[in-house]
Amino acid sequence: MMTEENRIIELRKLLEKYSIEYYVYDKPTVSDQEYDRLMQELMTLEEKHPKMYDPNSPSQRIIGAVLEGFEKVEHTQQMLSLGNVFNYEEIQEFVNRIQESVPHPEFVVECKYDGLAMSLEYDQGRFVRAVTRGDGFVGEDVSNNVRTIPTIPMYIDEMRHVEVRGEVYMPKQSFEELNRIQEEKGKPLFANPRNAAAGSIRQLDSSVCASRKLDAYWYYFQNAGDFDIKTQEEALEAMEKLHFRVNQLRKVCHNTAEIWDFIQSIANQRDELSYEIDGMVIKLNDLAAQQTLGSTAKAPRYATAYKFPAQEVQTRLKDIVITVGRTGKITPNAVLEPVRVAGTTVSAAQLHNEDMIVSKDLRIGDIVVVRKAGEIIPEVVSSLPERRDGFQKPYVFPEHCPVCGSRLVRLEGESAHYCINQDCPARVVESMIHFASRDAMDIDSLGDKKIEQLHEFGFLNSIEDIYFLKNHREELLLKKGYQTKSVDHMLNTIEESKKQPLGLLLYGLGIRQVGKKAAMILAQHFGSMDALMAATYDELTSIRDVGSITAESILAFFKEEKNMHLISVLKEQGLNMLQEKTQKKQSCFTGKTVVLTGTLEQYTRNDAKAVLESLGANVAGSVSKKTDFVIYGTAAGSKLEKARNLGVSLMSEEEFIQEVANAFEKD
Repeated sequence: MMTEENRIIELRKLLEKYSIEYYVYDKPTVSDQEYDRLMQELMTLEEKHPKMYDPNSPSQRIIGAVLEGFEKVEHTQQMLSLGNVFNYEEIQEFVNRIQESVPHPEFVVECKYDGLAMSLEYDQGRFVRAVTRGDGFVGEDVSNNVRTIPTIPMYIDEMRHVEVRGEVYMPKQSFEELNRIQEEKGKPLFANPRNAAAGSIRQLDSSVCASRKLDAYWYYFQNAGDFDIKTQEEALEAMEKLHFRVNQLRKVCHNTAEIWDFIQSIANQRDELSYEIDGMVIKLNDLAAQQTLGSTAKAPRYATAYKFPAQEVQTRLKDIVITVGRTGKITPNAVLEPVRVAGTTVSAAQLHNEDMIVSKDLRIGDIVVVRKAGEIIPEVVSSLPERRDGFQKPYVFPEHCPVCGSRLVRLEGESAHYCINQDCPARVVESMIHFASRDAMDIDSLGDKKIEQLHEFGFLNSIEDIYFLKNHREELLLKKGYQTKSVDHMLNTIEESKKQPLGLLLYGLGIRQVGKKAAMILAQHFGSMDALMAATYDELTSIRDVGSITAESILAFFKEEKNMHLISVLKEQGLNMLQEKTQKKQSCFTGKTVVLTGTLEQYTRNDAKAVLESLGANVAGSVSKKTDFVIYGTAAGSKLEKARNLGVSLMSEEEFIQEVANAFEKD
């Protein structure tokens, strides 16, 4: 006779089987009513036998639990990210590199999901844990939330250790439903399914995650070698047999033409898929050859990702509205009928200046073409004059500032209009936001909204007011939402910001034409605020990267009585007005313009840039006739080709490392 304890075990197996049939294979063998009846029986028996509790039980998928936080977990092997290719020629370069090491290689081409990378571990046939990618070395244990995803098996027919990796994502339908609910509740909408999935998987209350209806695909068998699996295709088939959800939209290809044809076929059906993809992944099929090729510090050499070109859609231009920046720059912005572009809903796009509106012949009411530059920033590509019905209105650029009413000025040689009223409320707020930003004084407790609110309270009306907020502590504590702990934290971070180096202070002041790089160069060159303020036009223009326009802007800034008063107050408040000069080492890079391209193994891009600048190089972002060196890593593309065409000196990463070593040995 079957005991209740044995019946619990039997029910768990049955419900797991029925769940996989329904969610993974879309082939249910029992009715919803029968499934619900068995689930109710299981929950009743589990309640009677609390010692039989199992976090992997099907019943736990629908019971919420609240955590205090997520435990950090070190990955058994680094979770790498992929390098990118963008066209047929770059795919061909990737294939050629593989062919140099692997005779007659095969490639598996799979979908690249716009989700959250995840690792699953199983032992003795049971789900052990789920860990996010994190920084690739250490992730977070989010098992409680992953258990709520019905397509992920809690039990598998394999007693040995199993680790699979893949992507948790939010289906398009779930995303639209979630934003509909957010809108009804008056809460902010999620920007895209990826952000929504990431936010859901990090909910401390698993019932919230369960309500978001996430899903997942698995594409990497981490310990496939333990099972004598020889290829990526075999690994995918093995995962499928263990009831992991594996995408059928994949193909084994033998050359670039086959790869390209398959990519185009998937691109043509991209909009019809129930989930977002932003490209295709190309992997060497032979797992042993993958191990031989290995990886760089960040990316595998045996795989790459093809990124789809920017998706273009059509929508209506409802209006054009003006914003005022910290320098007084006037920026027109398109108000669009909401439309989905590359996975997100777009309702606005920057139009930059009046010339852009004129050149694209944009009229209020036009049907316009919209895309995302680099799949990130929405832009209006063009209008469609043939779609006009007579109700469109030409846009008349304003003559006065929409905030303070001052007459706008268009400076000679510039495409933008400016509000030159330094007391314009919009300029004041934007200047304080810039000053407190991470790239400048890094006052993380003073975000955009907080500064706007403090301005409305009357506490912040200029940059110097930031350092007098301490005088309003008691008044702040009387305001709604301002507690002792948060107010003291804000005041402490303001005090800490006084230690920021001069270069960041200069950048924070918002001097026109002086970006972060120029600010750091000026601080290094002059060493103090006083020396910079006393600099002449000739002294400024003698510095590399400081041209005549920048020099004139700096001189004009320090002639303004208001700006001199600001600096005087900041000095009195104890802000750092000095920059320690670092002696740059002499090298073959000293005084040269260098461009970095491709993926470097030994350096991050920022680290390589810092090393080059310490050796006196000017690091540029694009290749031109003025470029002296191009340093290239793996997956180097169009920049490398352009450098070859222009006859620019090329340097491999190995050669770069040697030159750096040589420079630092000369002490």
